[in-house]
Amino acid sequence: MHNYISGSILSGTLNVQSLLICSITSVILGLGIGFLYRFRNTYNKGFLLTLTLLPPIVQLVIMMVNGNIGAGMAVAGAFSLVRFRSVPGNARDITNIFFAMAIGLTTGMGYLGLAITFFIFLALVELIFLISPLGTEKEGVRILRMTIPENLDYENVFDEVLNYFTESYTLQSVRTVNLGSLFELQYQVELKDGESQKEFIDKLRTRNGNLTISLSRPFPSREEL
Repeated sequence: MHNYISGSILSGTLNVQSLLICSITSVILGLGIGFLYRFRNTYNKGFLLTLTLLPPIVQLVIMMVNGNIGAGMAVAGAFSLVRFRSVPGNARDITNIFFAMAIGLTTGMGYLGLAITFFIFLALVELIFLISPLGTEKEGVRILRMTIPENLDYENVFDEVLNYFTESYTLQSVRTVNLGSLFELQYQVELKDGESQKEFIDKLRTRNGNLTISLSRPFPSREEL
């Protein structure tokens, strides 16, 4: 069992049979990475194709340099320069690209059992993390935007209402609008369970002169690398 997982199917001169077996394994594992990337994520067909084809491409590069890791990574590094001519991806995009490259590197050396084991292990880790509540936004978190007259003391006038309806609140930004005749405030608030959003907005309207108020969910953050 140990030899099956850690041993390489390549020995001596590369032959067509070994190339096909490694390529098929790379494509299957690349498809697995693509389907894993789809889970709880927005995606496009082109990126799924990239994740599917990247392992066999890296595998072929490694095989063509006869297993020389230094030369293979130098060639693959030249390919990666394309990234600087494209839109930066988020953290999960880049992680899955490195995942696919690692699979291609492993299959290119002929360690198919190790590649499959590595794929299963990282896929389980990623799925557990995505399913768990770790790092997710709290359900009651909202973005509150209010327009107020320029002569209104916004630093204290809304505190009573915010303390009653929210667990916590933070004033994130203040800016002038309508040629400076109005202010727009933006808060991040965490609403208390069971409190009516309509009643919350109505209470605020009585203090901001019945000007515009919006209460929305925060946009998902997109971390870029």
